[in-house]
Amino acid sequence: MEAHPYTAAPVDSPWLESLPVQPLLTSEFDTDPAAVYDRLRRTYGPVAPVGLMGVPVWLVLDYREVLEVLRNENQWRRDIRYWRARTEGRLPADWPLLAGYEVRQTMFTDDEEHRAARGTLHSALGSFPEPGTPQGWELRAAVARYADELVGVLAAESGTSGFADLGAQYTRPLLLMVTTKLLGCPVDLGDELVMDLWRMLDGGPDAATATARALTTMTRLAAYRRSRPGDDLTSYLLLAAPGTSDEQLGRELFMNAVYLNDITGNMVLNTLLEVLRGNAGVRRSLSAGQLGEMLNRAALANPPAANMGFRFAARDVPLGNFWIRAGDPVSPSAAAAHQDLLAHGSSPAVGLTISTRAHLGWGAGPHQCPSAARELAGMIVTTAVGRLFDHFDHAELTLPPDQLPWRSGPAVRGLRLLPVRYELSERRPHPQPAAPRADGSQPSVDQDPESQAKGLLSALRRLMPGGRRERS
Repeated sequence: MEAHPYTAAPVDSPWLESLPVQPLLTSEFDTDPAAVYDRLRRTYGPVAPVGLMGVPVWLVLDYREVLEVLRNENQWRRDIRYWRARTEGRLPADWPLLAGYEVRQTMFTDDEEHRAARGTLHSALGSFPEPGTPQGWELRAAVARYADELVGVLAAESGTSGFADLGAQYTRPLLLMVTTKLLGCPVDLGDELVMDLWRMLDGGPDAATATARALTTMTRLAAYRRSRPGDDLTSYLLLAAPGTSDEQLGRELFMNAVYLNDITGNMVLNTLLEVLRGNAGVRRSLSAGQLGEMLNRAALANPPAANMGFRFAARDVPLGNFWIRAGDPVSPSAAAAHQDLLAHGSSPAVGLTISTRAHLGWGAGPHQCPSAARELAGMIVTTAVGRLFDHFDHAELTLPPDQLPWRSGPAVRGLRLLPVRYELSERRPHPQPAAPRADGSQPSVDQDPESQAKGLLSALRRLMPGGRRERS
């Protein structure tokens, strides 16, 4: 659907701002977004005008059109400066999502600027997903160890059988511990980081100040690691691009922290849910040890980023049954695209005609997650899920799946909580030793035994009661 560079919309085609739009974020969307996507598709076709917190946007619903938007960088731009309503001063100054979009980092750039920043991130991340490198081995062992610690806290507080919220008591603290480890946060900065990330991810009227606090924390971390380089992603980003300022690096760390905690965390929770609710394909993959296939099936059933970040039309272009005008925002919906994809498959359980790798959990096109980031997130998810079920003899949901409460925001669909009744196994998973360095020295996980994890876990436990109170 490549647009001719000189094509202009017909004069009688409606402008987005002239269309009556229904708000997307309703109580119905909270409980049954699939029904909302289906109604929008029946009413408008593959692309629908919706209201997003008072701002009109195009929601892209069908798989083919979503792929077109994600893959065609020349037509669909990420740079917020293409947004016509923003350029013309028509966006409300207090629009809750604006603060996040104003953070200029890799995701919101195009062309050579984006390729250079993406290459830097890929280079810095490269050794962490690889099990054969000291960094990869150490991080993998740390994820497993943090999982074991959290299960240990659960056993100490609730016994070898009882009830737990796998969101507040396992997934969210685990991802914050991994973030602190990967980014190289000292404990004092780590406590501050935890608080800022929770407030930032709550959203709402304080989103701008929460974003500013998080950016300040990340900028401080960049300055700290510039003066004290270590074996962490922050230091490797500085090594890959030494001319980067602390403010620039802070913005990149901000992006990585959001993706690690919100997107990867939701992928962990969504995968746990698919196992617990009895998704046959996901369960078979887990029992067969095919953890990558388990992740793919869970992401296809329930992508962690339901509606992806805005793209902006570089010029007038037809999409679906509408003309999208230059500067209009479009939001490609991975959740609706998967719904469309599965509707055309031969089996609701994802049969042979649909590859589970067709999911859009990692995005697609030039702005999809770099391969190193995908491998890193995949390692974290599969280790977190696999390690938890290694500890459990039995686990079952304490609410019917259709009664689980969701935090259903403009982009992310994440569980507010995942309540289970569990029984711990008497067998304990074997700890994973960290690999020695090439010079024979031991990695930092052994040089600083448990202190960073325990310091952060203490802060996280103070946060847990507040962590259960999410967006209203």
